[in-house]
Amino acid sequence: MSKRNENRPGYKKTTVGWIPEEWDVQPLGSVTKKSQYGLSASSSVAGRTPLLRMGNIEDGKVTYKNLAYVDISDEERTDYRVQEDDLLFNRTNSLDHVGKLGIVTNPKPAVFASYLVRFQLKKTLAHPAFVAYFFNTHESRNRLKRLATPGVCQHNINQSELKKHFVIPLPSFPKQKKIAEILSTWDEAIDQTRGPIDAKKRRKKALMQQLLTGKKRLPGFRKSWEEYHLGDVFNERREINGHHLPLLAITGSRGVIPASEIKRKDSSNPDKSRYKIIRRGDIGYNTMRMWQGVSAVSGLDGIVSPAYTICVPKADVDVQFMGYFFKFPPVVHLFWRYSQGLVSDTLNLKFNNFAQIKVTIPNPKEQCAIAKVLSSADDEIATLEKKLTAFEKQKRGLMQKLLTGEVQVKT
Repeated sequence: MSKRNENRPGYKKTTVGWIPEEWDVQPLGSVTKKSQYGLSASSSVAGRTPLLRMGNIEDGKVTYKNLAYVDISDEERTDYRVQEDDLLFNRTNSLDHVGKLGIVTNPKPAVFASYLVRFQLKKTLAHPAFVAYFFNTHESRNRLKRLATPGVCQHNINQSELKKHFVIPLPSFPKQKKIAEILSTWDEAIDQTRGPIDAKKRRKKALMQQLLTGKKRLPGFRKSWEEYHLGDVFNERREINGHHLPLLAITGSRGVIPASEIKRKDSSNPDKSRYKIIRRGDIGYNTMRMWQGVSAVSGLDGIVSPAYTICVPKADVDVQFMGYFFKFPPVVHLFWRYSQGLVSDTLNLKFNNFAQIKVTIPNPKEQCAIAKVLSSADDEIATLEKKLTAFEKQKRGLMQKLLTGEVQVKT
């Protein structure tokens, strides 16, 4: 935990760091009233009972999105039905996902899968929401990873070991409740921001469906759309030897960005003499993943791996429009159809095959108008996502301070 409390008057050193002297430290088992492994049952098309799985644990909460369904007996439905304040713990998964925990609020008639464990706490000792927040701190996630033992394909956290060795710092119950209430206000702000983001993304998707097919025309445009081969509107850039230019990466979600912003080990070749130059206004795509829509318009000059293909738009095409067009699912499907390879891992779309693809698009002026509408939608989403990121950062800071006792609350 944080070292900010170290040697502060009124604080003590514990296995979870320096905490207020009046706080207690208890293993999870000491505050657990009941624990239970989930239901071993396969999802079924004929199933009527919702089944909660690892994917239903998001940001410390249990959600009811993308549910599977099982066909089970009434007795099983009763025995495994989730209840208010249940903590569902993911005991088996990859190292990044093992140890995820979510709290059940506003429960619906659902049961939980076998690789989850349900913990029900002694509520006079531990407030479920307080414990859920503690489980989801960065420090706790790292501790849980250390408890995990590797298997053939997945990691596992033994329930008995978890209850014995995962310890929790506990202020008085009223303080736990107060801390949980404070953090819940940030959760509400986060949820209230996510809602509009999801709505605007759905609206943009609908706009793309209408505007990129010509089903809906913007005012002032009536001219028929024309069919082109992509080779008619793009050339391939094959420039290399851009030693003086920065290394860039082309991503499916963030566009063209400096390679240093990718949070993974640099595996690029030290000899970059064969790396391709990409210029502002070019479209670059991952030759092996264009069938998944991994392409972007570049706002930077730089060099990229030879694994990318660089397309230079001709004068009669608006590059921003084509950037959106290349993300449109029916067009991505065309990229898949024209990719070469026996299986998905070997599929590739080289420029000569890319150039053969036929598309129907409007004239450049209408392309530009459509791109402006979609860009405006992106700007609205980006503004809300920036706000969401700020709320999430503020919440993490509050969790750090409140769950360690660095900032004390009054009850």
